[in-house]
Order: sequence, then C-alpha cells, then structure tokens
Amino acid sequence: MNGGRPRTPIGSYGVISVSRRGTSYVALARIRDADGRLRRVTGAARTESAARARLKERLLDRPGFGSRGLLDLSSSFRDLADLWLEDLELRQLSDGTKKNYRDDLRLRVRPQFEHFTLGEITTGRVEWFLRSESAVSLWRAHNSRTVLNQLFNFALLHDAIPRNPVQGTSPLRRPKGERQALNIEQIRAIRDAAGRWRTGPDVKGPKPDGQVRDIIEVLLGTALRIGECLALRVCDVDDGPGGMTIAVTGTVVLRTGSGAVRQDHPKTEHSIRRIAVPDFAAAVLRARLAGIPTSDPHRTIFANRAGKPLSPFNVRRTFRAFLELADLAGEGITLRWYRRTGATVIARGSSADAAATFLGHGSTAITEGHYIEPDRTVDRAPAGILERTLRRESPDTSLLSNDDDVAEFPALDFLDQEDVEAA
Repeated sequence: MNGGRPRTPIGSYGVISVSRRGTSYVALARIRDADGRLRRVTGAARTESAARARLKERLLDRPGFGSRGLLDLSSSFRDLADLWLEDLELRQLSDGTKKNYRDDLRLRVRPQFEHFTLGEITTGRVEWFLRSESAVSLWRAHNSRTVLNQLFNFALLHDAIPRNPVQGTSPLRRPKGERQALNIEQIRAIRDAAGRWRTGPDVKGPKPDGQVRDIIEVLLGTALRIGECLALRVCDVDDGPGGMTIAVTGTVVLRTGSGAVRQDHPKTEHSIRRIAVPDFAAAVLRARLAGIPTSDPHRTIFANRAGKPLSPFNVRRTFRAFLELADLAGEGITLRWYRRTGATVIARGSSADAAATFLGHGSTAITEGHYIEPDRTVDRAPAGILERTLRRESPDTSLLSNDDDVAEFPALDFLDQEDVEAA
C-alpha cells in the first residue's frame, strides 16, 4: 500500500512515554528488533529523568543493524582498515601473506578510500578504482580487489554495510596479448639476483645451498611445472653421448600431515613424457647429480636435508626473495612464467605443436586407440631452440623480442587452460 506510515528502521525506537506507578516512574518505548518485530521496552527508576536514562540504556543494549557495533555506515574507511588489520594478525596465515596484504592496503587501497565513509563507497567507485589499477597491471588490480573484498566482508560480519560493493564489479580479465613470458633482461636480472642472494659478508646463518638457483635454470630449460621439476629423480635422467634427456613421471604435492611428497604420476596422462635438455640446464643437473650417491637412484635431485622432496611453497618463497633483490617484485612474475617462456620460445622457433608436445599437452587425439605403436624417439629440436635463446653466454634474443610488432603467438592459448598454480 502507498501512503502508509513508513516502517521504523531496525534498531530504531519511537517516542518515549513516562508514567508514574506508585513511588516509581516507568519509561516505555517500542523498538524494532533485529528480527524485524516491534517490541515494548521499559525502564523504571525513582525519578522521571532516571527512568528515561534507564530505558535508553536498555534500548542501546539490544542488537540491531548498526546499533552499538564497532562499525556502521557512517564509520570511516580508516576505521574499517584499522580493525581489519587487528583481525588479520589473529588469522592463520603465513607472515609473507600478511605482509603482502598490509602493503597492498597501505600503498594503494587506503590512499584511494581513506576519506570516504563506508556508506559512500559504492560499487561504481570500486569499479573505477579497479579499472585504474588494471591500467597499470592486472596483478595490481587482482591484489587490490582481494584486499577490498576481505575488508568489506569484514564490515558485513559487523553489520556495518548491507552488501559488499566489490561483488558487483566487473571481472578482471587479462588483456589479449599481455605478456606472461619473461624477457631476456628479466631472465638476466633474476639469474644475477639468484647468484647474489644471501652471499654478502654480513649475512647471518647458513649460506644458501643454491638449489632454488639451480631449479630456475632447469625450469628455464625444460618448461616443467614446478611440481614436475621437484619430482625429478636420479633414475629419471639419461645422460648419453647425444645429450641429456629426462623422463617426466611424477610431481610433488603438499599433503596434510605429510608435507611435500612425490606423487608417482604427473598432472595428466599427456604429462608423462621424455624431453631433451639444453646444455645450460643439463650442466646444472650434472652438477647436482655428482653430489648424490649412485646407490639411491630413486631420490629426488632437489631435496631437503632429510633427503625428502623440497616443498613448492618454500621454493616459491625463496624465488620471491630473488625477485625483490632484482627489483622485479612488482611485476607479478611467478615460477609459472618460466613455463610460458619455454613455450613462447619453442612455438616461435618451431611450432605450437612442438611446444605442446614439449610441455606435455595433448593437442591431437590418439589415432586408432592403442593400435599404433608410439614413437619413442626424442625430438632434440626444442632443446636446441631453448639453448640458443636462453643460454647464459651470447643468447639469441630475437624469439623473446619486446617489439610491439611481434604479436603474442596465437597458438599458445592452450597454456591459459592450465590451472593457475598457487603463489
């Protein structure tokens, strides 16, 4: 019905009336409770003013939207941010993750919204901010969106806002052609940082064993997934007169209660493969193999002090330290970029089919089931292309050119179908 009396907002009360009952005064009002129903609330005292005060005290103690909470629509974004940071310290997250959240809030999100109240932060304002972040980098926009989403979900838990304004914003999409492969300058900078990391005279504690430094060389030369690289065993390497080949037969996964363990099969059936290794990566593997007893052929080449597989989480953490030392921490680079770099080099130097085979993707159907005997020979051409482009000395940079005229190879779309690895 139109023209009726407007409904009392939840948490609000009407006119207070006071009546005398014997030697006391009773104040009475109706409040709309959190369940939407109107209820009578009273407060009694010896005087009229004391009865009113008693009633108001009881009214304010009742639960309701924005009533006596830590936050409401009139609260500033600064108040929300401060409370969220206090809550963040109590959550079961790694120190690195907490630091990243704090930095994203301090450097980008807070300066944008600190002068607004929660009621003034609309979906449109958040949309505009995320678009401006996307113009700088998709990585920045993604991180800012994550922090904003957590902040406003926190506000929802405290009944401060009716809805999360982030939820209505447009999805963040990677612009077509955006590079996710490393260029030669980035490769050199990371290599240099990996060689310098924790090597100064003032470094305390044990010196690094160089495993993560060597892992990124193997990733660069093989385009393996990080789990596949960490799962390589002594028995998976064949180093003959024609060059080194490796067999990809497993992956390292994290399991609750067991930590990092080697799983005896990789991600997919097509991921089981043998590939040739370029000389610069083969040299790293030979050096590692030289320090492993031949009596343990099933030990992983990269292992912790107990001889167990390295944790992908720990490798990624050290790799992030390399990026910080190389002044590349803000570029959004992950270990997965090495896989795309290998695919880009092989596809441009040979073909997308060669890249798909090298990376373990099934781009063509199996003909006639199991009737045709598979080809057991190993194509060494991709290894030659990787060696020529990514070697340390005098690399041919043409296949990783940053020129605008060099378009992103269209047949590399199969890489985007992979699950994004955790950071």
